[in-house]
Amino acid sequence: MALIKKHTAPIIEEFPPLQTLPEAMAYYHSNEGNFESQAYAAEKIVSFEGGGAKLVHLLVDDPHIHKDMASYIASLLTAMDSKRAPIEAIMDLLKVRNAYIRNLGITTLQSYGDAIKYYIVKFLIGNDRDLRIFAINVLGDVNFAESREMLVELLENETDINVAMTAVDYMAEIGEVRDIELLNSVKGRFNDAYVDFAVDNAIRSIRG
Repeated sequence: MALIKKHTAPIIEEFPPLQTLPEAMAYYHSNEGNFESQAYAAEKIVSFEGGGAKLVHLLVDDPHIHKDMASYIASLLTAMDSKRAPIEAIMDLLKVRNAYIRNLGITTLQSYGDAIKYYIVKFLIGNDRDLRIFAINVLGDVNFAESREMLVELLENETDINVAMTAVDYMAEIGEVRDIELLNSVKGRFNDAYVDFAVDNAIRSIRG
């Protein structure tokens, strides 16, 4: 006798409608460890007014967030129109200790192009050395039309060697011959063998 195979229809999980931001947030938190459910909740969260900032807080507030979930949230933020995106909140990702989250923050900010210019300037003139370094990294990678001028202005007065050397590294890529005098002045300001080496390399790159 031939065996009769029973075909079982695949089980398709049905998600609740989540018609408000609080509902979507509650659903996200109640499904910890379930990527599909949390991803669905995140999609709903970003669709609500103020939802982008809530997604940023999920990245900031959960030090143990799975990389897959963090990356998915970052992709939703990246897809937002720059006029709606919570850019200032995303800048806060540059302050977290988790390097993976910081890098997601940089990548997300880069996707907004010129819209982040004001916020980059805000960090460049701030007192936090680490944030100045992160701002330079974003600035160099986005490469605004004004990127060179912004780095020149920073280097004219920067007194922190780590910040200055980060800027010098990018000047090697986007600097011009007229910036060589400024770069040499950086060597005199710090009087450090490492600075001499980095500046000389930058000048060689500029001269081609």
